[in-house]
Amino acid sequence: MNHRLIAPALLGASLMLSACGGSNNNSPSLPFLPPPTTPPPAAQAQKNILFFLGDGMGITTLTAARIYKVGEDGDLTIDTLPETAFVHTYSNDAQVTDSAPSMSAYMTGVKMNNEVISMSAETKATDAAGKAYHVNFDSTCPSGNGQAVDTLLEQSKAKGYATGVVTTTRITHATPAATYSHVCHRDAENTIAAALVPGGAGYNGKLGDGVDVFFGGGTDYFTAKEAGGKRNDKRDLIAELKTAKYSFAASRAEFDKLPADGATKIAGLFTKSHMAYDLDRNPTKEPSLAEMTGKAIDALAARKKGFFLMVEGGRIDHALHATNARRALQDTGAFDDAIKLALQKMQTIDPGLKNTLVVVTADHDHTLQLNGYAARTGKTESGKPGVLGLVKDYVDTSKTSKDVNGMPYTIIGFGNGPNRTARDIAISEADLELADYRQEAVVPMDPASDSETHGGADVFLGAQGLGADNFSGVITNTDVFGLIRKAVGL
Repeated sequence: MNHRLIAPALLGASLMLSACGGSNNNSPSLPFLPPPTTPPPAAQAQKNILFFLGDGMGITTLTAARIYKVGEDGDLTIDTLPETAFVHTYSNDAQVTDSAPSMSAYMTGVKMNNEVISMSAETKATDAAGKAYHVNFDSTCPSGNGQAVDTLLEQSKAKGYATGVVTTTRITHATPAATYSHVCHRDAENTIAAALVPGGAGYNGKLGDGVDVFFGGGTDYFTAKEAGGKRNDKRDLIAELKTAKYSFAASRAEFDKLPADGATKIAGLFTKSHMAYDLDRNPTKEPSLAEMTGKAIDALAARKKGFFLMVEGGRIDHALHATNARRALQDTGAFDDAIKLALQKMQTIDPGLKNTLVVVTADHDHTLQLNGYAARTGKTESGKPGVLGLVKDYVDTSKTSKDVNGMPYTIIGFGNGPNRTARDIAISEADLELADYRQEAVVPMDPASDSETHGGADVFLGAQGLGADNFSGVITNTDVFGLIRKAVGL
């Protein structure tokens, strides 16, 4: 017999008899026991999501950037992330994606067509004749051409989290746009800008009272043509942001004064178009990606309710399109610096990252390759081009490797691009250290297009913190969306 189960029942019966004036008057009275109460639920821990996107940062670019910055034996911060995976990046209609559908896949879990920003899979970016659905940067997307799908930022906002977007591109460019807007064609940047401004025409109501922090470039799409911008509706969206209670910065000095008080929404747009490459950046005029990331974390964490932050190293992609390896690798290093600072700050805010998930990946590859059997070079320094240099024989480093024409060639090359040097002209090693040097391409592209293409290879993903161990193996970009949601319970 289980006396532990019977005893409470007998006690309850005795209390009932006593309360009803039962006949056992000679029994000693029992003390009053209050009914059991349910303890209040424990306060739910604040969850944080930090999503870092190196635009165009394929695995070979990442390898080259490591050698460029710290040498073959060194590690970038990205290399130290404990959980890793490979990510398929193809889009709904293309083997090689552009940034719009790939970033949108991370943010929505939906494979969509090239050029489309956070819309359903059937959405078309062009009409039947191939004409893009925008005119002078205003969307012309017809009704019935797909529908908006919720992004991680919107879902985070709906759950009460603070939200932030940081980039070195225009804030209206494809990657940042995929977090907070929905358009048929990525080039409708006037429409995308309007989605950020609370209370104005075209505002994305799912952002509630607005994205709490955003930094980048691109004032052109916030400013009327009459005032030197690109807007066709004569609106001054920067003035409207200030009316919506944003503290706004247009310069480094103003950025430094932005409050991180947990109450004020803050924004900074520092250039008319994209921000400067890190190699060219004037630190007195533009903050670095790491500095913008640090300010965003301080401001979001001060709100004390968990946050979602997307950080893009956006100009890696632009330098790769130009087959300008030096700027691409320098910007990859600057992107890595932002990750390093973010991890340091988050370890202070949330020791052990028990309630914080950090994910680092890329939206697509490029055609950058490492050629030949090059001797180790160590990091790039003045007078030592390193991985930017010519291929030297690893047995006898005094010898430069030659192609079939007897000419030296560079360690870094591209599968296609605008620079195809005549093979009867030797490459000057001194030229390789110049900021504007463009690496050679195997397939010559029209110089007028001035652009190399994306590549279709898988990209690297690293993760740390809450739920990071779910990221492993080979996954697709849409899987990443689900794994983030699972980790933080969205």
